[in-house]
Amino acid sequence: MNYSPTDKLKVEIIDHAALLTIDNPAANTWDDESLRGLKTLVENLNRDRNIYSLVITGEGEKFFSAGADLKLFADGDKQVAADMAGYFGEAFDTLSNFRGVAIAAINGFAMGGGLEVALACDIRIAEQQAQMALPEAKVGLLPCAGGTQRLAWLVGEGWAKKMILCGERINADTAKTIGLVEEVVEPGGAKARALELAAQVSQQSPLSVAYCKELIHSARDSAMMPALPLERQRFVELFDSGDQKEGVNAFLEKRKPEWKNA
Repeated sequence: MNYSPTDKLKVEIIDHAALLTIDNPAANTWDDESLRGLKTLVENLNRDRNIYSLVITGEGEKFFSAGADLKLFADGDKQVAADMAGYFGEAFDTLSNFRGVAIAAINGFAMGGGLEVALACDIRIAEQQAQMALPEAKVGLLPCAGGTQRLAWLVGEGWAKKMILCGERINADTAKTIGLVEEVVEPGGAKARALELAAQVSQQSPLSVAYCKELIHSARDSAMMPALPLERQRFVELFDSGDQKEGVNAFLEKRKPEWKNA
């Protein structure tokens, strides 16, 4: 079965696990093709009753995923922003609701939407050299794919505010200390460890796992569901500001932004 509709997401089936590799050089960024592809891919895995878990990692040794391709937002097109926010939300919500166990093997930088896709997984394994951040406010944007909600649920309001409002970038050890990742492994070891956990999942009853996951998510989802559409709405509203265009272009031009607070 051809699970993935895009070459930017590679799929390998290993026993009862699907190994997904983000392959969009040079930084494994997300665009409309890969986001729509992720949604379709997870839906295809949901239909295959022989798949109990999925592992998602990044191609190469440096990046898990650097998030959205900011070139898409350089001209401040509000419709592009609305479309991308929708693609991000649908893709990562579908991943979060995968009927099996989703494990992120974070093999490098996980920034912005690259961290948000890991947040949408059930378990996160980070390699020692990994760096994680939600730096959207530094470029006049905000996390629009569940970052403001899922991060706070995992690590608490204080650390979520430190990372989002102060632009704090954290290493793998700090991520484990605050509960953002469950394990830290040596460089090159995240995929193998994630597949080990996937093998443990296959020893469980798939139906039991699905029900348990649904119940674990129930309290969280009841709190987050009203806020997720608002998160995407606020992202789009930022495109009415000059600061959004200034922030993105300053980043692309490798200069310090000049904020006008308008």
